[in-house]
Amino acid sequence: MAYSEPYDAIDEKTRDISRAITSLREELEAVDWYNQRVNTTKDAELKGVMAHNRDEEIEHAAMTLEWLRRNMDGWDHELKTYLFSSGSLLEVEESGAAEGSATSSLSIGNLKK
Repeated sequence: MAYSEPYDAIDEKTRDISRAITSLREELEAVDWYNQRVNTTKDAELKGVMAHNRDEEIEHAAMTLEWLRRNMDGWDHELKTYLFSSGSLLEVEESGAAEGSATSSLSIGNLKK
C-alpha cells in the first residue's frame, strides 16, 4: 500500500481508513471483472459460478463501505443524501446543497440554520 504522506506521520485510524479504501477499490474492481466474465461466457454453469463470485464481491464492498461510513467523517452524511434516493442524482445534489451538505456554498439561508 502506498501512502502519499510519511508512514510515521499517519495515525493508526488514518492507516485503517486507507486500508479500507484500498480494499473497497479492489472489491469494486473484482465486481467489474466478474461481471464482464458473466456477460461473455457461454457456459451456463460457469456463468452461475462467476455470478455468485461477483455477488460475494458486492457484499464485501458493501461491508467495507459501511465500515467507512461508521469510521470516517463525511461518509454518513453523503450516503444518507444519495443512497436509496429517487430521481436525478443531480437534483438530489442540488437539494442537498440547499440543505447545507459539504458541497454547498454559503448563503444567507444556510447561515440561518
